[in-house]
Amino acid sequence: MKKRPTIADLAEASGVSISTVNRILGGSGSVRADTIERVQNAAEEIGFYGLGVIEDRKRRALPSYRFGFLLQQSTRELYRLFGAKIIEAAARRQHEKIEPLVDFVDLLEPQNIADRLEVLGRRSDAVAIIAGDHPLISQTIHSLSLRGKPVVAYVTDQSAPDRAGYVGTDNWKLGRTAAWFLAQTTCTPGRVAVFIGNHRYQCQDISDASFRSYMREHAPHLKVDDSRPTHEEPQEAYRIVTELLSGLDDLRGIYIAGGGISGVLRALREAPEEKRKKVRIVCRDIGPETRKGLTEGLITAALCHPLDQTSDELIATMVASLEHRNSTTILQRVVPFEIITPESV
Repeated sequence: MKKRPTIADLAEASGVSISTVNRILGGSGSVRADTIERVQNAAEEIGFYGLGVIEDRKRRALPSYRFGFLLQQSTRELYRLFGAKIIEAAARRQHEKIEPLVDFVDLLEPQNIADRLEVLGRRSDAVAIIAGDHPLISQTIHSLSLRGKPVVAYVTDQSAPDRAGYVGTDNWKLGRTAAWFLAQTTCTPGRVAVFIGNHRYQCQDISDASFRSYMREHAPHLKVDDSRPTHEEPQEAYRIVTELLSGLDDLRGIYIAGGGISGVLRALREAPEEKRKKVRIVCRDIGPETRKGLTEGLITAALCHPLDQTSDELIATMVASLEHRNSTTILQRVVPFEIITPESV
């Protein structure tokens, strides 16, 4: 009969002292989480009987953080999906215990966002925010930073010098890729409309500029109109598209750099087929409405954050911002965007 591994066997296999193993098993004294993990791995290899006790001690020894996430517009399915993916990413962390606090801002006034950020910062060790770039928000980021509460910009960057980091896509490449799709799929001369949420979202402003850059270089047959703000409201996007389709015969494409995709799709569905078929749509990110528009063939391409990877990077950046909170380095985590077409959805 094979002899059952002893505490001494476990200590030898893991390269620690017998007293360290006893502290782990007894739950007395402090032992570093990485040491507990080494002992746990050794216990699995030799078949040690107290593996469950070691695993429980490891969980209790993990550093614990409360992270706040200030997202926008709880009425939009895309932001609710962002929130769900963040919660999943927090649960996947193996070396920390993360308590996610996901909050949504429906009133997008800068003062309201700044106030909500302040409240969430009081309850959290670190905060991530999606918001337009505004001095009031920058002041709150500065205030939280002074109190040791790092703020990470998510999806769209902030100009606040005290922000701890940014997690999102390369918006310059994204805008030029959107322009490439419209230019390649539109042969006849005409006009292209660009929709943005408002002029304070850095991600939209950068992709708008790079979109125009590509069009000037490679698509002289397409005239890009001045950007039209939708204020992230589907009804406003619906109104604009309806007016464009009724008033123009040469509309060839729409690049939706911000919100409002559901309003755009509703207007297209109501338009005569001969007009609808002439218009190519490229948008950002994919929720249920965008997925439906792709399957209907109304959308040519969606350029999206890979939500699992982006959410994992966000949590990792927030952990790093706490571990290096005295550093002046702004952490940059650029995640390659996904390209989804009607044939790949």
